[in-house]
Amino acid sequence: MTTTTTARTELAAFLRSRRERISPEQVGLPVVGRRRTPGLRREEVALLSAVGVTWYTWLEQGRDIQVSAQVLDAVARALQLDPTERSHLFVLAGSEDPVARPECPTVTPAVRLLLEQLAPYPAAVINSRYDVLAFNRSYHWLAGDLEELPFEERNLMWLVFTGGTFAQRLVDQDTDRQGMVARFRAAMADHGAEPAWKTLLHRLRTASPDFEELWGRHEVAAAGNGVKRFLVPEAGLIRFEYTSLWLGPRPGSRLVTYTPRDQESREKLLRLDAEPSGGQ
Repeated sequence: MTTTTTARTELAAFLRSRRERISPEQVGLPVVGRRRTPGLRREEVALLSAVGVTWYTWLEQGRDIQVSAQVLDAVARALQLDPTERSHLFVLAGSEDPVARPECPTVTPAVRLLLEQLAPYPAAVINSRYDVLAFNRSYHWLAGDLEELPFEERNLMWLVFTGGTFAQRLVDQDTDRQGMVARFRAAMADHGAEPAWKTLLHRLRTASPDFEELWGRHEVAAAGNGVKRFLVPEAGLIRFEYTSLWLGPRPGSRLVTYTPRDQESREKLLRLDAEPSGGQ
């Protein structure tokens, strides 16, 4: 199956980013010679995936080559992709994943239906790393159009510390940032060895001095419920109570719903939904 030029370009960039976050030591390879770039070399990924170096190089260069599901599976394992990253790899490559699973184990058709039924109340499925895994049509009032963002930027931690729409509309940004970093640190205790977590942490520390300062405090907090205020351009100030509904036996992915805290906020939300562009 062939893919579009845009998808091949995104696939190439995605593979490079995943390769560069893994050190040879993490996969049991010796460190040989001086390295000009971080992470694994292309030939090392090819070796771990049991594919030809030339073929993998072409894949990472975004060339229009045939890619089998079996080879993509091997590359996903070599790069230690988590389930969400693996799904993204197969989508970009235009191939069917041989391991049958939904986009995320917790985002089932029933959960997606529930998300849509909650509109006009904004709602999203978020994992403990703050990746936004799914969302309803009303969530764009809070976070903007996430579908326009690259895969690695659909993360609330990234958005709130790099000036995304979510940060721009969040009224109590300083307080909310502190709580998010504390919850992220607490969750990372169970995932510190995972490349996806380490990569996000490195990106945040490099991109945001504010994050670096908060990270240095070593504060921790448990995820839960609370109040958030958003300044939505089309409606003004809206006060929400957010509620986390866990989607598994252990804290991990959760369905987060935003319900109006007062009558004024509820009326503003209903007016937003009634506008011609309200659900788009």
